[in-house]
Amino acid sequence: MRPTLRTLLVGLLVGALSGAVVGALAGQAAADGTGGSTVISRGVAFDLVNTNDTHLLCLPDGDDYVVEARLIGPRDEVLGRAGSRRINVLVHDAGTGGWFWGMDSPRRYDYARQLARRGETSLVLTRLGYDENGLGSGRDTCLGAQATMLHQVVQHLKSGSYRFTGDVGTTTPHAGHVVVHGHGVGAAVAQLEASTFDDVEGLVLMSWTDTQFTSRAVAEATRQGTTCLSADYASFGETRADYRDLLFASAPARVQRQAARQRNDVPCGDVLSLGAMVTSLTLGTGDIEAPALLLFGDQDVRTRAGAAERQADRFRSSEAVRTRTFSGAGSALPLERSAPRVRREVLSFLATTRGGRD
Repeated sequence: MRPTLRTLLVGLLVGALSGAVVGALAGQAAADGTGGSTVISRGVAFDLVNTNDTHLLCLPDGDDYVVEARLIGPRDEVLGRAGSRRINVLVHDAGTGGWFWGMDSPRRYDYARQLARRGETSLVLTRLGYDENGLGSGRDTCLGAQATMLHQVVQHLKSGSYRFTGDVGTTTPHAGHVVVHGHGVGAAVAQLEASTFDDVEGLVLMSWTDTQFTSRAVAEATRQGTTCLSADYASFGETRADYRDLLFASAPARVQRQAARQRNDVPCGDVLSLGAMVTSLTLGTGDIEAPALLLFGDQDVRTRAGAAERQADRFRSSEAVRTRTFSGAGSALPLERSAPRVRREVLSFLATTRGGRD
């Protein structure tokens, strides 16, 4: 082959490969970004006091704790370069953990990252007593304290008085508006925080009812309560199979297995204050003024049929209440096969709240 032809062919080949690589990298950036802004995740820490400032009767230890969490969203917002913006706070159920909102295998079920790709910044909160925020005794906290610490987190976000845990070299973002997303008991904690402190701009409450519990839900709470008569922690579901049944109806087997491997025991202070929590919410939910989105699955073994409408009626003072029940879905809505529809509903709601995206 003549040198000039060989040189030409090699040049074309290199150009094609370079274009393919650039295209692949651009595709990867687009997959983890929104509008050219890359999605990033950074660890953060909050200084919280495990105290109870709600009307719920329970006694935490009153000590100071450093509670770790994770910010995920567009780079400029996470690094505090975009000014005052909305931050979504994600609060998990009993027996799960912060991982519930970040199931990254497959990415389709990573709630926080998928919201970030649509421009939303979220704080994935691991509650005190779970995973990296463990307690020596599960009796040292309770649900009134969980709601009070959530209030502290909201206030720290609005003032920017928290910190990155790594060598980030920038100041943490402060929130102009906060919307709290809760699942299960995490939704109850969010609801109690909003009714007590009135400092959030919206609520996304998944798979929680104040009154419409099934006999299965009551039996599980009773079993946990019996365990806690002589223990510091109780399992959520007696077995892994029970755990999966309490959470899932349609999630892929791979997602269910991964969740079961990460199952957390429930702090007994939370277990033993659940009854008081229900009483407090029965009295206080009607005082919540923030707009609320109530989401349910019609195959959730812990809530009765028609729970959405009955729960919506309890938000008598709310600016607006929207409900949606997803066919074929169990309790763990962000991890069920309906997850994309759940996120679309959430994003539509967020667009109507204060701090909504243009």
